[in-house]
Amino acid sequence: MFQRPIYLDCHATTPMDKRVLSAMLPYFTEYFGNPSSLHQYGWEAETAVQQGREIIANAINATPEEIVFTSGATEANNLAIKGVAEAYFSQGKHIITVATEHRAVLDPCEYLQTLGFEITYLPVNSEGLIDLEKLETAIRPDTILVSVMAANNEIGVLQPLKEIGEICHQHQVLFHTDAAQAIAKIPLDVQEMSLDLMSLTAHKVYGPKGIGALYVRRRNPRVKLAPQLHGGGQEKNRRSGTLYTPQIVGFAKAVEIGINNMAKENQYILQLREKLWSILQQLEGISLNGHPTKRLSGNLNVSVEGIDGAALLLGLKSIVAVSSGSACSSTKIAPSHVLTALGRAEKLAYASLRFGIGRFNTVAEIETVGQAVLSTVKSFRQKAVLG
Repeated sequence: MFQRPIYLDCHATTPMDKRVLSAMLPYFTEYFGNPSSLHQYGWEAETAVQQGREIIANAINATPEEIVFTSGATEANNLAIKGVAEAYFSQGKHIITVATEHRAVLDPCEYLQTLGFEITYLPVNSEGLIDLEKLETAIRPDTILVSVMAANNEIGVLQPLKEIGEICHQHQVLFHTDAAQAIAKIPLDVQEMSLDLMSLTAHKVYGPKGIGALYVRRRNPRVKLAPQLHGGGQEKNRRSGTLYTPQIVGFAKAVEIGINNMAKENQYILQLREKLWSILQQLEGISLNGHPTKRLSGNLNVSVEGIDGAALLLGLKSIVAVSSGSACSSTKIAPSHVLTALGRAEKLAYASLRFGIGRFNTVAEIETVGQAVLSTVKSFRQKAVLG
């Protein structure tokens, strides 16, 4: 029987938890109504949607009315950034973000630049963290939004959201975070962190693809948002389109499972990561990318001197599924913008591997992968010496 490679690419996507699928199935066939319909079928679907909204809101200490369902975090980021820009442009056209953000934040910002907005791209230090003093200095009277990712999709680094939120609210500037990689993996509290907008997605937390959400603060301050999709007026006119009930049910179930098991799961995954790192450190010229402790428990991003990352991926393809950078830009032959922002030399940026460890991985799998990387790198280096 064909043996599939071990999956260690959970920052690209996670396998759906079977408990999530079980929760979703009845809403495809039995409770299939449109949540907008005013009859029993619609009410059944609307009840499920509302329950899902409550679960997701509770997970981040928000209210159900503050949750806007979207097709994923990319749409949520676009709705947050472009929606705020359009709603507040009379107050200012300056936005602050970070050089290491996902393209789903950087590209909308670059688009807004073509419309006359000014974007400040904050640098990060060698471990991927922003400088809070540089953030505060960058805020101007015409700054309307600060967007800083909660957990980086490549290096797993966790930014200090609470401190950033305090600075933003002191200056009466809206604060948005892309928390696609963070939901149900680290504690998120929109009140404690002074967050005004937060982008979420299901498929990074063992839920279905094609569903996400945007948290939009209703009070202190009430955030205005210009809709980017117009049509049926769903989601209080903030995002039109028939709500995808099975996906919402699955999203909520995935978040619920993650929240209920967060501490125990993080401890287990961290042990796997430390096991893999201890094996890989036997290699000469290997270095860790990102902060050693302020990172997602399942993230391990390393560079190996003298090794091409793409070639190493090919050498390992029958053993393990990993990434050499952001999955969303993997078709582009260019060094990771995240690693170059950390100050990594271009050769080291090309020589990176990103391991995304998840709840279904085992110690045996980690040991197999670690030994495979060791032998493959040593083989490459021997060929280079002989070649």
